[in-house]
Amino acid sequence: MNTIALDTNIAIDVLNGKPQVIDLMRQKEIICLPVTVCGELLFGAKNSGNRIKNESKYRTFIESCIVLDTNTLVAEAYAEIRLALKQKGKPIPENDIWIAAICVVNDIALLSHDKHFENIEGLQLIKIE
Repeated sequence: MNTIALDTNIAIDVLNGKPQVIDLMRQKEIICLPVTVCGELLFGAKNSGNRIKNESKYRTFIESCIVLDTNTLVAEAYAEIRLALKQKGKPIPENDIWIAAICVVNDIALLSHDKHFENIEGLQLIKIE
């Protein structure tokens, strides 16, 4: 499948025009954002020194992607992932568990800079430095 989901750190790279990430995204036909990433982006825009400009820019970017929402299947995956991480002694940020659960349920690879996603069974991860 030529589809990819973006973690928040990658979405920010895209918004900042980082060539390495832009080149990788051009190889994909469908770009998705887990709804949790949308929330993190919008919070960052609202919390920035240039709120109006950033909100507009971020909303335009979000609208250009397919937003992956949550449902009871995602909630079930979240619970399983969180429990597995707890049992391994490898906790990660809560929002990242939701992002991973959304990607696992939708069977879409996640592009991220974060190494901690490697601890999640069943998650297709494309990690870039």
